[in-house]
Amino acid sequence: MIKSSPASSARVAPKNPMPVTLASRHSRAELYAQGERLRSKVPRSSHSAWKPPASRIDPLSMIKESDKGRLPDLIPIRHGRMMKSPFTFYRGAALNMAADLATTPATGARVQACGDAHLMNFGVYATPERRLVFDVNDLDETLPAPWEWDLKRLASSFVLACRSNGLSESDAHDAALACSRSYREHMATFSQMRALDVWYASMDVDDILPKVKDADSRKRLQKRLEKSRKKSVAEHDFPMLADTSSESVTIRDHPPLIYHWPEANKQQYAANIREAFVRYRDSLPHDRRVLLDHFEMKDMALKVVGVGSVGTFCGIALMMAAENDPLFLQIKQANASVLEPYAGKSVYRHHGERVVRGALLMQSASDLFLGWTEGKHDRHFYVRQLKDMKVKIMVELFGLSDMLQYAELCGFTLARAHARSGEPALISGYLGQGDSFDKAIAAFSVAYADQSERDHAALMKAVRKGDLEVVTEPD
Repeated sequence: MIKSSPASSARVAPKNPMPVTLASRHSRAELYAQGERLRSKVPRSSHSAWKPPASRIDPLSMIKESDKGRLPDLIPIRHGRMMKSPFTFYRGAALNMAADLATTPATGARVQACGDAHLMNFGVYATPERRLVFDVNDLDETLPAPWEWDLKRLASSFVLACRSNGLSESDAHDAALACSRSYREHMATFSQMRALDVWYASMDVDDILPKVKDADSRKRLQKRLEKSRKKSVAEHDFPMLADTSSESVTIRDHPPLIYHWPEANKQQYAANIREAFVRYRDSLPHDRRVLLDHFEMKDMALKVVGVGSVGTFCGIALMMAAENDPLFLQIKQANASVLEPYAGKSVYRHHGERVVRGALLMQSASDLFLGWTEGKHDRHFYVRQLKDMKVKIMVELFGLSDMLQYAELCGFTLARAHARSGEPALISGYLGQGDSFDKAIAAFSVAYADQSERDHAALMKAVRKGDLEVVTEPD
């Protein structure tokens, strides 16, 4: 289990936390009682407050800090995506919130945390057994850290998403409340389960679909799931992404989002890629290496993805096993987690390995080709399939009913992910059976959403003054 550290209201984590320790020898009842005792040190109501400290770092300084190490030509695109709304700003400001969360109350109980657990980083994807599951699917910032940090970032994202969709303040508060309540109730369930049953727990989309209350939303999701199941890399992704007009198949350029390196440096890049690919192969289990060896790399290009990831080195590789047998791999740069200054450095020197190990701890099932490698200039990367029946959740279309159900689903998923590495009985003992903690998280979420709106306004002011370069894209 993830080690616990003494309760504190500030930077609670040791500087070199071990990711996993031997299972606790305390009984569930003892762990639950230990969690109950934590309430006297860190009252559950204390989580409700958010007030920026006098020493709070200027939000734009934090954005510029997180720009360091990114590809310079792509940084304006990142700024352009963040300026669209307070919600998109929030998605790109994980470092800002990590610094803020480090000043908030925490019990000292630690888990393998996502580090960027906003609601858009959850979704549907295929397991190696070809089941479609719902799970957390972006773990670039994962690190052992206080469990409260993930929950506060997740719940606050629901407030901003509700506001972005034009829902009322009451609705936004209720969505954050539903998220926290679901986390608390399911953590209580996990605290009573056998360790293996917690590890085996997952959420199949076939179980979710019949429970979607809104008929139009249910039909829309069913249609998208059926479409995803019918898609194959050969029949869908390959024709869209590959150029077969010449004898040698390549990836299509679609600048500025997908493009190749300049011709002048192409040979050097190709040599670097070949070296990095060997290191990636070595990171895979033996059976996956055998599978990978069926494929030959044909081409690689840069690809701009997401909001928080824009400007980091992200690429796609086209692999072929035969004429109509393609595989697309996504290569993403892995930097130090945004939590590291506040939760301690990872025990893994390689940040690609940090991401992979965190994913294996938090996800109910992980990608078949998940591995890591290292490039020139000590750049770290992790690798996975580019698309594997992934279904993006259309949060921007959600009304209140959908938003509340999605909040409950994400709350369950985060609780399950935390229960795999933490002490669910201890956390459940602290949370209790009433709604005191739920109300506190909802209040915090509204206050922090207000903070994000102020920070977004500061970004917009800097853009108007010409202090921040931006590139806007068509919707």
